[in-house]
Amino acid sequence: MIHLPKARIAWNHDDFNTILKDELEAIDPGELPLQQGLTLSSMVSSEPFNAIVIDSVETSATIRCKVSIIYSGIIAGCSCADDPTPLDIQTEYCELLLAIDKVSGETLVELVSDSHCGSF
Repeated sequence: MIHLPKARIAWNHDDFNTILKDELEAIDPGELPLQQGLTLSSMVSSEPFNAIVIDSVETSATIRCKVSIIYSGIIAGCSCADDPTPLDIQTEYCELLLAIDKVSGETLVELVSDSHCGSF
């Protein structure tokens, strides 16, 4: 679980998407399910990622947001001492569903799978 207190406070303000984007991009990538979203590589890179807010709706207890994440993955060699294979960086993409608690800012994060693409 992550915390997005600034986004919670910014809900219903014009700058909500910008604040959510900035707050998400400040989170350590290891706190998001990016590894499970890899399709072209085997490991998430430590490079910064970009977030794009697709949609947001309010429920009685949460602010639900669909966010796309553009990040880098690594295709690594065998990691042997004499392996001349350089790290190969691939651009990866996934979508996340966020449920931001309207009181605490605690946020549940779920990777959008192909099976629930389109449902929000």
